[in-house]
Amino acid sequence: METEAFDTVQSASRALDVATSGSFDEYELDFKVILGSNYDVLYSSDADGVTRKVGEACKELWGLKPCDLVGKSVFELERDGIYQPSVTRMVLESGRRIQSLQITRTGRKLLVVGTPIKDGRGRIIQVVNLSWNITDDAGPETEGQNAGRLFDTCGRVLCDAFSGRNELNGFVYASESMAKVAHMALKMSRVDSTVLITGESGVGKEVIASFIHSNSERSRKPFIKVNCAAIPESLMESEFFGYERGAFTGANKDGKPGVFELAEKGTLLLDEISETAPNIQVKLLRVLQDGTFMRVGGVKPSRADVRIIAASNKDLEAEMRHGRFREDLFYRLNVIPFHIPPLRQRPDDIPLLALFFLKRYNERYDKNKIFDAKTIKCFQKHEWRGNIRELQNIVERLVILTDGDLISVPDLPPCIAGDESERAVAVNRIMPMKDAVNMVERQLVLMAMEKYGTTTRAAEALGVDQSTISRKLRKV
Repeated sequence: METEAFDTVQSASRALDVATSGSFDEYELDFKVILGSNYDVLYSSDADGVTRKVGEACKELWGLKPCDLVGKSVFELERDGIYQPSVTRMVLESGRRIQSLQITRTGRKLLVVGTPIKDGRGRIIQVVNLSWNITDDAGPETEGQNAGRLFDTCGRVLCDAFSGRNELNGFVYASESMAKVAHMALKMSRVDSTVLITGESGVGKEVIASFIHSNSERSRKPFIKVNCAAIPESLMESEFFGYERGAFTGANKDGKPGVFELAEKGTLLLDEISETAPNIQVKLLRVLQDGTFMRVGGVKPSRADVRIIAASNKDLEAEMRHGRFREDLFYRLNVIPFHIPPLRQRPDDIPLLALFFLKRYNERYDKNKIFDAKTIKCFQKHEWRGNIRELQNIVERLVILTDGDLISVPDLPPCIAGDESERAVAVNRIMPMKDAVNMVERQLVLMAMEKYGTTTRAAEALGVDQSTISRKLRKV
């Protein structure tokens, strides 16, 4: 394996003429990531970040000819907006291999792997970048308003996320829809109005709430998160508002504060607000109206200086129409509504989030994993019914379970690999047609069951009867 890596590095370096001597024996190299990969362009810079060599594809990807880039500092090129961020800069700053999404002036989206080449004493002598064009098939973004929006959002957050400055909130985005949410969340952090965040489970409602709190004047005070669905109805009142000494049998002898007291002068996130019992909804309404609540067993009201953010994965207006949620409480909560679109409706966010989680779990488990370009494309095509939470779990699983450093399509679950999967049936010998058909049917049924979970949904996706799926599964 090391010999193959060495040969690959030599051939790549010869293509760029980046060798400073006739041998690489004195250099410490880490180029396993390019084994078996077809890159779109190679880019080489010296230890000071000055561009030395670049492939001809640079004109299409960055809008400049090789002669326009050679001799230019990557710091200068990044500052001028030729590309955002500069992966070479990130490698020089960190001293290690970096993988990042890069947005170019021409609107291209590149997956870039930057690798430091070091001498025998561990000093970086040059950086070699491999880039894959993962721009949507619909074509690159045009210059002007769209390109400007990409630089204002994606480029800025990319730089922040991968330098560690944005990990406090984990609020990473590139899509226009989430850029609007971010802009609105920042505005709401400057006021104390009640906020209602809606969206499917796993889309990042808690992240938005945390972002609002951490950018508000209450940021140094508590941020208390309560999952209303996880509290039994019998305990909900005491958990919310606390109780006095001797309020009921088995109570703490000194009493207990509720979450409204714990969040005093801070922010209280009431997640899954639709799951609150009707009697609690009345008491929440009182807090929102006059800022007071009563402990269980108490005789006088307490004041609450708390900013309330509510979140729900249900349509509260529909719940209200069916009598399951109070109309007056809904309108008290719905002062500033946020709707977070599902991940499948914002594919531009997927590569950025995947890399964000990859960095997190590489650091947590002391790994150095990296995605190839086809893996990112598979991520973008997947529906992500579990949204960001599903993506996060998949990335963690891949970091832990894959054997090599390169995470490629064969490492993905079939439901994500889809048509790109290298595990698809390959006919490499003559066999009866019936056997080949059976192999394809077996693979399709297993993939559909893994993706949809039930025979009914799998049958619908494959266009057959449910009984057909059941019969095929019995033969597996």
